[in-house]
Amino acid sequence: MKNATLCLILDEGERRILLGRKKRGFGAGKFNGFGGKIQPGESPRTAAAREVLEESHLTIDPADLRPAGSVTFLFPSEPDFDHHVNVFVVTTWCGEPRESSEMAPRWFPIDAIPYGSMWADDRHWLPLVLTGKTIEATFTFAEDNETLARWTLLEIGSDS
Repeated sequence: MKNATLCLILDEGERRILLGRKKRGFGAGKFNGFGGKIQPGESPRTAAAREVLEESHLTIDPADLRPAGSVTFLFPSEPDFDHHVNVFVVTTWCGEPRESSEMAPRWFPIDAIPYGSMWADDRHWLPLVLTGKTIEATFTFAEDNETLARWTLLEIGSDS
């Protein structure tokens, strides 16, 4: 199982989230947060900051990342897709988002997140993280690798 990161970039003042439309590879065409595989010897925080820079051209300090939990994704018909993701939220960055070879960044109002153009699991856990909750979840996809077959989702804490 691959270990990965997912970073959600929030502009609290404007009440919006930066998502990227994946341009190629796994999840192409879907909007998602920014992240990817953790390299050998790399911490999840360092990996998240590196992936944000590579995919959006934004610079973030790993110390500014707030852990928001973890999500395990299982694809029984394609076990090579299985991954465990460390989820982070960040509200401080340097630079302006720009398109990369992998992602096309776009801001969305928090109340207008394009769940219909995202992975099926996002509508279940993302609203919790956006209210400051910390989650632990497992999502198992059906044979089509798109539909959810089953899931577990636990709230394990909050900012307050």
